[in-house]
Amino acid sequence: MRKSTATVCLSGNLEQKMAACADAGFDGIEIFEPDLVASDLSPEEVRARAERLGLSLDLYQPFRDFEGVDEATLDDNLRRARSRFEVMRRLGMDTMLVCSNVATATIDSDEVSAQQLRRLGDLATTYGVRIAFEALAWGRYVDDYRRSWRIVELADHPAVGVCLDSFHILSRGHDPAAIEQIPGDKIFFVQLADAPALSMDVLSWSRHHRLFPGEGAFDLGAFVAHVARAGYTGPLSLEVFNDTFRQTDTRRTAAHALRSLIWLEDQAARLLGENAPASPHVERIPGAVAPSGVDFVEVRAEDVGEVEQVLDQLGLTFRGQHRTKAVRLWSAGGARIVLNEQHARDEQPHVAAVGFQVQDPATAEDRAKALRVRAVSRRSQADEQRLAAFVAPNGLEVFLVGQPEGCGVAVDPGWVTEFDHGFEDHAVPGHGTGSWSIDHVNLVHTWEEHDEAVLFYTSVLGLEAPAATEVASPHGLVRSRVMRSSDGRVRLPLNVAPVVSVDYPEHVALLCDDIESVAHRARERGMRFLALPDNYYDDLEARFGLGKKRIARLRDLGLLYDRDAAGEFSHFYTRRIGRMFFEVVQRHGGYAGYGADNTPVRLAAQARVDGVLEAAW
Repeated sequence: MRKSTATVCLSGNLEQKMAACADAGFDGIEIFEPDLVASDLSPEEVRARAERLGLSLDLYQPFRDFEGVDEATLDDNLRRARSRFEVMRRLGMDTMLVCSNVATATIDSDEVSAQQLRRLGDLATTYGVRIAFEALAWGRYVDDYRRSWRIVELADHPAVGVCLDSFHILSRGHDPAAIEQIPGDKIFFVQLADAPALSMDVLSWSRHHRLFPGEGAFDLGAFVAHVARAGYTGPLSLEVFNDTFRQTDTRRTAAHALRSLIWLEDQAARLLGENAPASPHVERIPGAVAPSGVDFVEVRAEDVGEVEQVLDQLGLTFRGQHRTKAVRLWSAGGARIVLNEQHARDEQPHVAAVGFQVQDPATAEDRAKALRVRAVSRRSQADEQRLAAFVAPNGLEVFLVGQPEGCGVAVDPGWVTEFDHGFEDHAVPGHGTGSWSIDHVNLVHTWEEHDEAVLFYTSVLGLEAPAATEVASPHGLVRSRVMRSSDGRVRLPLNVAPVVSVDYPEHVALLCDDIESVAHRARERGMRFLALPDNYYDDLEARFGLGKKRIARLRDLGLLYDRDAAGEFSHFYTRRIGRMFFEVVQRHGGYAGYGADNTPVRLAAQARVDGVLEAAW
């Protein structure tokens, strides 16, 4: 299907919005009337610019408070409509959105509303315009798409059809299945928006909290499948009112928006199936290849010496220097940390890249390209393994590493052979042994990047996005959402920290099978642990009844502890190294959390050491 978006979704003026939509690859746009009114461009100039950019002008909107009124008000409404049709003629547009009346309706009658829409249809026909009637979720009388369709049926006019808006339908809990009972040629337009599950009045929810498809709680794949089965073949268009998107970079948001539509159409195509009658109109892209694990994490800095010291203290083994690059490899079991000093002048240590193990890298790469994700360009020699890579919203580079079927995370991938191994010269007795892997990688995003990041990891990598949580920090709440694979082997907590002028660090959590031995050895090798207050351990004893001997052991080793019905969790943190730090964790039983109740303690401890507030988890 053709892909369109309302100009209200984006920041900037009308000219900037049109250019951004064309650059992103949209087929057309909806003209939001306030954008036109505020523009210096005449309707003729807007039309000419759209033609030069290759954009169709798909919908003029909104026309409000028309139907269900007395005769005097109807006459004035028809006058208003005539002036809008004149503007549309100058724009070369043929479809206008008419919202159900929320302010001036006084007659609750389908017959009256139909008769008035019929008169509007007669007027529209003289201008070559169609009327797409939409049931607003807060309409005074018409707030259900099924009723708007009944009114359109009664109007029985070729120029009058319905507009179906996913937010207005799904926010009210209406069943979208009845869409399939509407003839496709009477569905004049389809607007799409996702939204988080919130308990608030629907108008405020709509005006401030809509999201692009794939970022909220609505089942938009099923919604589009219903529309396709009805026989609709027009544009799929975004109408997203969101305070964040109206402030972010116009071109970036447009690219983000188009990615959401590509993802959504693919979701609908898979629900429709290969042989569904309407499926040729819905584009399918290569399937998502969910990662089976984290293959490596890359830390980049001008000088990685302090990171190497910490890795050595934790018990990882130096594996060697890359044969052509200023890159070194450390590992323990399946936990591989790549340290990169290339192109890193003046940069402090930070998480620069994550490699994910996937069974079919070629398909995963094709999907990322179809979703128009920006590729990473890194130079490599002819005898070096090529790894596809793409840029995530916060600048993180995401690599796709092939994982042969049946191999575990501890099996070295092919790229490791590019390092000159140094086991004999650099191995430390007892280092690198045991069952190690990367448990999770904690990433920090700004408030502008967070929703885009959720869509990136769900659409490109096929990760799941459970509901967000909030964690208290000394300077406000930290919103967190854990992207994860269905089997839990890949976990990426995405955090939005409070808006303060602080450089928030990220961290890499390493999973081991004997955390007490790791902590003891790290302390012997000079690691300085975070100083945790006695109050924390007194509280642990009160909460969990662990007994004084075990509490003393945790206190002595600087370990934190959590427990739920499924199991136990022990962990500790290193001090901050530049813009990051490490965490070591051990999971017992079926514990699947992250010790969230310990986060305020860790935040306060790191703030005391560094003099700044740290990010959660």
